Amino acid sequence: MDIVITYVNGLDPQWQSDYERYTSIPILEKRFRDWGTLKYLFRGIEVNMPWIRKVHLVVSGPTQVPEWIDRDEVNVVYHSDIIPAKLLPTFNSNTIEMHLHRIEGLDEEFLYFNDDIFPVDKCHPTDFFRDRRGVIGMSRHLLALGMFKKICRNSDRLARRALGMKPSPIFMRQQHICAPMLRTESQNIYTLLEDEILSSLTRTRTANNPTQYLFVDYMYHKGLIVNERISKQHFSAAVASIERIERAILSPRRRLICINDVKLSDERYVEMNRRVKAAFERRFPDKSKYEKP
Repeated sequence: MDIVITYVNGLDPQWQSDYERYTSIPILEKRFRDWGTLKYLFRGIEVNMPWIRKVHLVVSGPTQVPEWIDRDEVNVVYHSDIIPAKLLPTFNSNTIEMHLHRIEGLDEEFLYFNDDIFPVDKCHPTDFFRDRRGVIGMSRHLLALGMFKKICRNSDRLARRALGMKPSPIFMRQQHICAPMLRTESQNIYTLLEDEILSSLTRTRTANNPTQYLFVDYMYHKGLIVNERISKQHFSAAVASIERIERAILSPRRRLICINDVKLSDERYVEMNRRVKAAFERRFPDKSKYEKP
């Protein structure tokens, strides 16, 4: 089983220059802000998921690769390696996610991680896959209010269409955590709907995009998902106290945590960032094999 991590450092001058050149939308700080915690995701993988075969880090280009990454242990993948040139450069996670299955040498079973998800306690392969079926909580929704739910609905509708199912006002939404995916199944639906997928993708996020939920919805409707919630705690930086996040890192009650960035005052961000990194450093003080010696 492999792990694929998508990462962006919004402070990178080259990335900022490209963003300003190719878009007219102000940089959304909470989406592109780098908290400096990526290395603790890698340390968590080594400590709590030692059975992982390979970790793939997907970035836009060379300036986005953290200087501490050991390329002998991490497969660094550039957007240009997997995404059609006509879609590049892209600043849309949906466009990136549609092409993760094209990573060369990717294992059939893989987990897709955002860089705000951390394994803080021992995990087992069966937490994520059982008998070639992915494990993740799935919920049913009727109302698609807001851009993200509209994107979720788009994805479910495409998955149903690919399988010849009747349209439904109900759409599925997966648990917000790392996603268990099958490379072959992802390739299958991408091939079936390639023209439609490519025509719906944009340089920045819009309500007409699909997301990687497409692949998990496709697996769900094919009977390849075990509908069981992965053990995790979710924290929004807007409302969660720093103390609760510290406790979840240092004395975890769940296997994974997600720390979701939002718009914060400068003072709160600086203090939360400092204490979160300090807690992670206490929890995972040793360098991982994914870091340069």
